[in-house]
Formats: sequence, structure tokens, C-alpha cells
Amino acid sequence: MFDFVHEKKRLVQFVLALIILPFAFWGVDSYQKSGGGESLASVNGEKISAQEFDNAMRQQQQRMRELAGPAFDQSIFEKAEVKHSILEGLVAQHLLFSEAHKTGLTVTDEQLAGVIGGIGAFQKEGKFDKQQYETMLSGQNMSPLMFESKVRQDLSSRQLTDAYTQNGYASNAAVDNLIRLNEQQRVVALLKFDTDALLKQIKVTAAAVDEYYKKNQSEFQTPERAKVEFVIFSTESLQSQVVVDEAEVKKYFDEHQAEFGTQEQRQASHILISVAAQASSADKQAAKAKAERVLQKVKQSPGNFAALAKEFSQDPGSATNGGDLGMFGRGMMVKSFDDAVFKLKAGEISDLVQSDFGFHIIRLTSVKAAKTQPFSEVKALIVQRLKAQKAGDKFAELAEKFSNTVYEQSDSLKPAAELLKVSVQQGIWLSKGQAAAGVWTDKVQQAVFSDDVLKNKRNTVAVEVAPNTLLSARVVEYQVASVRPLPEVSSTIQNKLQRQQALELMAKQGGELLSRLQQGEKVNVAWLPVQSIMRSQHAGVDTELAKFIFKANTAKLPAYVGVQTAQNGFVVARIDAVKDAATIDEGKRNRYQQQIRQVTGEELLQAYLADAKKHADISMKAFATDDKK
Repeated sequence: MFDFVHEKKRLVQFVLALIILPFAFWGVDSYQKSGGGESLASVNGEKISAQEFDNAMRQQQQRMRELAGPAFDQSIFEKAEVKHSILEGLVAQHLLFSEAHKTGLTVTDEQLAGVIGGIGAFQKEGKFDKQQYETMLSGQNMSPLMFESKVRQDLSSRQLTDAYTQNGYASNAAVDNLIRLNEQQRVVALLKFDTDALLKQIKVTAAAVDEYYKKNQSEFQTPERAKVEFVIFSTESLQSQVVVDEAEVKKYFDEHQAEFGTQEQRQASHILISVAAQASSADKQAAKAKAERVLQKVKQSPGNFAALAKEFSQDPGSATNGGDLGMFGRGMMVKSFDDAVFKLKAGEISDLVQSDFGFHIIRLTSVKAAKTQPFSEVKALIVQRLKAQKAGDKFAELAEKFSNTVYEQSDSLKPAAELLKVSVQQGIWLSKGQAAAGVWTDKVQQAVFSDDVLKNKRNTVAVEVAPNTLLSARVVEYQVASVRPLPEVSSTIQNKLQRQQALELMAKQGGELLSRLQQGEKVNVAWLPVQSIMRSQHAGVDTELAKFIFKANTAKLPAYVGVQTAQNGFVVARIDAVKDAATIDEGKRNRYQQQIRQVTGEELLQAYLADAKKHADISMKAFATDDKK
């Protein structure tokens, strides 16, 4: 997160210290120590609540949903090992924060404000927007207090991790050895056997096919299957049924004007004569006297404000730009600075303004008036928002009725579909024990293949398959598990046995040929064209074979190695030459050195964490597979 700080020099040197966003910075510790509800783990007495776990779970689900798209399977998050992994991640975060706190690493409110203010998702027109901030967090079920607490933890923990990861060790000798090893080239020619020719030599008997079929029945097992019809109930399906009239839309617009506009923005420049808030009275008086002298120069030549800022301002971030701070809204500067700026008219220059950072002389450059988008531009957005809100309310109202209907009228899904004003969907085959994507989660499959649904021909219970999405299914056709008949799979078995025997024959012939070559015998074979490969770059050469090539003793060339590969069968390689890396320049050495430092730094961090875990008081809940948490 500190990348933002490093990239925005002006914010680092002045604005980061000066701009304090209107966040709820007070009482952060109270969130960490309260939380309420069930405790799933604890680290040195600090509890990890069910709410914190649920938030982490939702965030991970969202990341996976964005990565996987339509292939996303919600059911994987029902697995005990996945839940345990997420909880372990939270434990590691809390342990890092605990260790950072123990060693006195802290994050100031100004640093926290600067980092959050630099997050693009919270900005409008390049500036932090409080309404946008709160709206974005609300969409993630987080309050500003919760979010700021987590960011503070992350930043303080990052200071600790960076102390290790950015301070790994790499000697010049180790770097040079790695470069020589990694960039050494070996000139090779490959010999591959003709698999098709060998396959033609192999004859597989019917008896062999029959024997394989009898000994490997599990390979040809078709799982238990059920064809289902189903009804899906979700807020999305309800939106098409929701009607929003013009009056509602206009009323929302009138009551939420702040959401559809921008606040007044002001652009100002300043000259800062810095003095620490804790400085002595004498130092403060000296700074004030200097500021007053500069103010007199400004008043005498207001047109030279930028030049005077470059000469006298002690804010290195803005001084080089003539003191320019860019556009900002009310509440984004410390109070004394903010109050002064918003009292000025464009072109006016303030008297001395004192803040914790010293004395400021401020010139208001321009004013960008507050602007509200016209109703016509935001009408569609409001309609969609109201529809989603009404659909959510209707979902909450009908969810219990839907669940009761599929249970109480369990001989048909029609009543439930009529309740929701949707149709019953048809024609999905589910195979027991086989993962399915989308809404067909493990819980749905468990419900479909339960005795009550299969034997008594009843609806499944309403199963939550995604947030605000329920599904009930009914089996319309059922097939028991069975073994596919031999005539149906005999050609597959024959091909498999034929390939197995061809690979065995290839390995035998390849081994014999390799032995002859290694003994120095001249053998007339069709080598492929020579190529140069490196340990990290060996396109066209199997990874396992590449390992053997670079392990080979090259004291006498040509040298020969061979290996049975999964893709090409047995392959022989002839090593004709070894080319060591050219002269190692400083740029290359620096790049490798940085990589080694990262690796050794990570190892240092992992060793530190392992030791910290040994001395920490950590407890974690064990998850059952069907646990809801």
C-alpha cells in the first residue's frame, strides 16, 4: 500500500501530512476488541469473530467470481479445508499485527488518510469523495471504522514484513554463480522414436482386453444420475416484476441530491514556513517573524506569488510548482487551512494561517462551483437502484413463503413457481459425486440424492446457492450407478493397452540405443536439428529431459542422456557443446541480486513467522464439512 506514497511525492512531503480526510479515526481499537458474536480463533488473546471471517470469506468469493466468471463454483467455499485456509490467513494477519504492535511499529492518522485518499475507487474526478467512500464500503458490508482498522493493521504489518522481505542477503559470488548456472547454454540434438510405427507392431488380443476390463471395472463405472426440474428464486429474477413510477424516481432524486453531483472544489497555492507543533515558543516566534516578512513581499508583489513560493516555501512537494496544491474539496485540509481557503475569493491572498505544520500564506487560484447532474442523466440509474431495493425487499418477504411452499406442497414445484411468477426449468442431469458449476453446489447435490427426494419423489428443501438466491429441485428421471458394457469400451481399452506396450517397447529400444551411444559406438540415427537451450528456456524439450541434460557430465563431448517422457515416450539427447554465460555486466548482476534478496527475504520472514507462532497463544476452530461458517 505504501506504493501510493512513494509515487506521489507532493502528497508525501506536504499534502499527505496536511490533508486529513474526514474519516472516523477515533476508537479504532474498540472495533478490534469487540466484534461480538462467536469467536472462531484467537491470537494472543485477540479474538477473530465470525463477522470478520464472513467478511474475509465474501471478499475471497468475490475475487474468485471475478477470476472464474461463469465457471465459478460457490460450493468450493463449503469445504472445510477452504474455510480453514481462510481462517489461517486471518490468524497470520492478526499475528503480524500483534508482532508489529509489540515492536512499536505504528501508522499515524495522516499516513492512513493519505493512503486511503489515494485509492482510486474512493475518488471522483481524481479527488477523494466521502460519499463514494462510504457507498463503496457499504457495498462490501463494511463501515469506515472497520475498513480503516483493517488498513491500519495492513500498513503496520507491512512495515514489519518489509523489514524482512526487503533485506534479504545476496553475495556477489552467489549471484555470479547463479547467473552462470541459469544462463549457461547447452547445444543439443534430440532423437525421438516413431510412436505410430511402434503402435503398428503391437497386436492386442481380445483376451487381453477382456482381462483388463474385468480387473478395472471402476474405470468404466457410470455414476448415479438424476434428471431434475427446478425453480430458482433470486433478487435478480424479481427485478423484472418490480415497477417503479416516475414520482418515486423524482422523490429519490430530490432526497439524494448529494449522490448526483460534485461538491465545490477550490484550487489554492501556499507558502509554508514550517515549524513543528511541539517546537519551543522562541522557535515558533522566529518562524512567524519570517513568515510575516515573506507575507509583506507577497503583498508588495502578488503577481510574483509563484516565484516567492519557489524561493521561500518549506514544503518541498509544492514549492517547485509555485506552491500549487491543485483542486480539493471542503474538509480535505486541516481545519485552520480549510477555513481560510473557503473564506477567500478567487485571486485573494490570506493573512498568516497557523497549523500544526507551521505558518501558511495562501492564495486562492480558482473556484469550481458545486454541480448537480440533471434528473434526465441519472433517471435510469435511480430506476435500477430502486428496482434492486424493491426486489431485495420482496425477496426478504417471499423467501420464507418459498421455502414453506416447496416443503408443504412437496409433490410439485408448480405452486412455488406460481408464487414467484416464474416457470419451472427443465432438463438438467446431475451425476452424484461429480463437481458441477454454477448453482449446482454440493449442498444441492446432497439434497437431490437424498432418500426423501429420490424414494419419496419430493421437492428438495430450498437451498441457498448464492447470496439472495434460493433453489429447489425435483427428480424427474433417475439412473442407478452401473458399469458400461464391454462392447462399448473395448476400443478404448485396446488403444490404451496398445499405447502402454508401445511405450514399453520404446523404453527398451531407447535404453539399448542410449547404452551403445554412451559406449562410443557409431549409430546411424535421424537426429533432429541442433538447438541451444538454457535451464530456464528449453522450448521443445521436455522438462524432465532438460534436467538430465544439465546434470550430464560434459567433460567429454558429445555426451548422451535419455529419459522416458509422458508426452513423447523415450527421448535421447546428444549434447554437442556447452556455452557459458558471457561477461556479467553490473545491470544483470543487480537484477539477479534483487531476485535473490527477495527469495532470501521471504525465507527470513517465514522463519520469523514460524518462530512467532511457536511463542504465540493461538487457537482455531475446526470446521466440519457441512458447517455453515
